[in-house]
Amino acid sequence: MLAPTAHAADEFEYVAMGDSAAAGPLTPNPDPNLLCFRSKENYPRVAARLIGAKLTDVSCSGAKIEDFSGRQHGVMAPQYAALSDRTDLVTVTIGGNDVSLVRAAVSCVNLLPDPLGTSCADEFTAGGGDELAERIDALVPRFDDALAQIRHRAPNAEIVVVGYGTYLRPGGCYPKELVWARDADYIQSSVDKLSAMLGERAAAHGAQFVDLGPVSEGHDVCAAPAEKYYEGLVPTSVAAPLHPNAKGMQVFGRTVAAAVQHIRS
Repeated sequence: MLAPTAHAADEFEYVAMGDSAAAGPLTPNPDPNLLCFRSKENYPRVAARLIGAKLTDVSCSGAKIEDFSGRQHGVMAPQYAALSDRTDLVTVTIGGNDVSLVRAAVSCVNLLPDPLGTSCADEFTAGGGDELAERIDALVPRFDDALAQIRHRAPNAEIVVVGYGTYLRPGGCYPKELVWARDADYIQSSVDKLSAMLGERAAAHGAQFVDLGPVSEGHDVCAAPAEKYYEGLVPTSVAAPLHPNAKGMQVFGRTVAAAVQHIRS
C-alpha cells in the first residue's frame, strides 16, 4: 500500500487532463464545477493524495482533443491553459469521445437474444472494413499534436498517458448486459485498439503509459457489484453508465501513483 508523501517546500505540481474516464462523472463527492461532471474521488485526486502533489484537475466529461485548445461548452478554459514550466506531472486520458466509443457501445444494445436483432459488430465491419479501427487510426496525428503541445507548454513535466480499461469480459454476459457476445468482443477489442494506439504514441513522444486493461480484468461491467470497477448500462453504484465507479477510481489512482513514484523519489 502506498503511503501519502509529505509535501516538499517546492510544491510538486500535477495537472490532470482528459475526458470522463478521468473526470469520473456522477461518482461521489462532485466538484462544484457541474459542467464537467468531475468527481473529487476520481483517479487524479486519488493519485495526487498518494504522491503528495498539488493537483490542478481540468479533466472534463465529454472532452475531445479539440477541447485541449478550445473552450468546451463555450465557457471552459482550454485544458492546455493549466500547463506551465512549473508543471511537474501531466496525466492525460483522451480519445474515447473522439472516436465515439460510448455511442458505439450503446448502439450495440439488443433487447432480444441473437439473432433477433442487429449486430453492431456486423454494421461497423460491413464491407470488410472496421469503422472504429479506422477512426482510431485517423486520431493518431491529432493525438501526436496534443502530446507535442503538452511537451511544449510543460517542458519540465513527466507526461503520463493513462489508457482505457477492460469494460467487457470475453463473450460479455448477455442478458445481464444487453450486448451480444460478438458485439461485446468487438467493442472491447476497439477499446483495446485505442489504448494500444495511445501507448504506442506515448512511447514515440517519450511519455509514460499506464495500461488500465490488466488491473481491471475480472472487474468489468459483468462482475458482481462489489467487484466491478466499471458500471454497466444500468449502474449498481453511483456512477455514470459505462464509466468507472468509485472503487475503480481508487484502484486506477493507486495504479497511476505507483507508476509515477519514481518522479518523487
